[in-house]
Amino acid sequence: MNKIVRRTMLKTLGLTSLGSLFPVVGQANNSKRDSNKNIQSIKTDILVVGGGTAGVIAAIQAGRAGCSTILIENGNQLGGTTTTGGVAFPGLFHAWGKQIIAGIGWELVTDAVKLDGGELPDFSIPTGKNHPKHQVRINPNIYALLAEEKCLEASVQLRYYESPVKAEFKGNNWEVESIGKGTHKKIICKQLIDCTGNAFVTSLIGYNVLREKEVQPGSLMFRIGGYDLEVLDKKIIREKYNEAVKEGRLVKEEFRNNIEGLLRSAGDNIHHIAGANSTTSETHSLTNIKSRSTLLETLRFLRELPGCENTRLIFMQPETGIRETYRIDGEYKITHDDYISGKVFDDALCYSFYPIDVHDKHGVEPKHLLEGVVPTIPLRALIPKNSQNLLVAGRCVSSDRLANSALRVQASCMAMGQVAGATAALAVQQETTPLNVSLKGIRTMLVDNGAMVPNIND
Repeated sequence: MNKIVRRTMLKTLGLTSLGSLFPVVGQANNSKRDSNKNIQSIKTDILVVGGGTAGVIAAIQAGRAGCSTILIENGNQLGGTTTTGGVAFPGLFHAWGKQIIAGIGWELVTDAVKLDGGELPDFSIPTGKNHPKHQVRINPNIYALLAEEKCLEASVQLRYYESPVKAEFKGNNWEVESIGKGTHKKIICKQLIDCTGNAFVTSLIGYNVLREKEVQPGSLMFRIGGYDLEVLDKKIIREKYNEAVKEGRLVKEEFRNNIEGLLRSAGDNIHHIAGANSTTSETHSLTNIKSRSTLLETLRFLRELPGCENTRLIFMQPETGIRETYRIDGEYKITHDDYISGKVFDDALCYSFYPIDVHDKHGVEPKHLLEGVVPTIPLRALIPKNSQNLLVAGRCVSSDRLANSALRVQASCMAMGQVAGATAALAVQQETTPLNVSLKGIRTMLVDNGAMVPNIND
């Protein structure tokens, strides 16, 4: 899209979104608001709820397929775990020396690396059990900007600061009520895609969702500096740290039982908050408060240590990254055995590749796949059981807990998002429900849009 077209598009967006919502300057406006009356209706082919890792890709794919698409996001930017959560290393796209996930997600990642002047890892070098070597480090701010641009170029209507409060299936369409800042809309769509990360829409409708009593801890991404690791007296630091833990001032599990690891990593991905839960505004608030208060107390402690007096907080993400919440009860549930055996399903539409990666109070010890194994994801795992015109993509994919610990990573979620977007678009065109869409047609659309599709004859 050239600059002139983009300027015109943004100007039009500004006129419709701002000019229609605010009163004329200089005139008093004494109107009363009633959120239950005069709800405006909007019609669209596809509604994507959740602008995170999977939702962005699903919306772009649907838009590029020619479907009118709305994406609602309750935050202020796109990208989810990669941007707001700060886990800006969305792997893995390669397995055993070859690329297995590409398409729109890979396009977005590589564009972000290029615009930031970064470099991709050498994927030809085997990593063994050191899979982070193939992680692609990106600038999350650039990623957020590009995700938004690509959505607009695909004619996706973005609606920030909104959340669904009601969803009903009527006359072969979904009617979703969405509430946001000063707005209450009814969005009528032919196909609905839940990319909330916690199966919120699926649960809101009334379909069954799954979750164990214990969930993986969350992580608040941050970076600290102001000390020289090489000159620190590690013995004194360990002694003072153990004293602080014994006094109840600090909790060992919150930094994987390793104060030296915290100093060595300077933050990054070492933080652990038990019971992290983003399911509701209340649990999400508590998770963020606990994460930030833990960091604050740890920062104060570090500044009391010899050699760490000038420790400072360089940056902190606005939200805690969440690893595990609810999963859908789908037409098929991917099991741990399915995953580690690399089962190729008849309706496999994308790959996933990551170690079994369950974090707990002791830290994490990834369990790597056997050489040559590349798991696949079936379409049925993206469809809530007995549903119509509804798809799910992202970490709430239908799976058991162990399989989900690997499926939840961003590259896999991007692949699922593109599958969901393509399937929904074809369901609109064929006037059917996702489970009845031609698998051959989905595979063709995915390949035409750069994705890599499993060969069911393998």
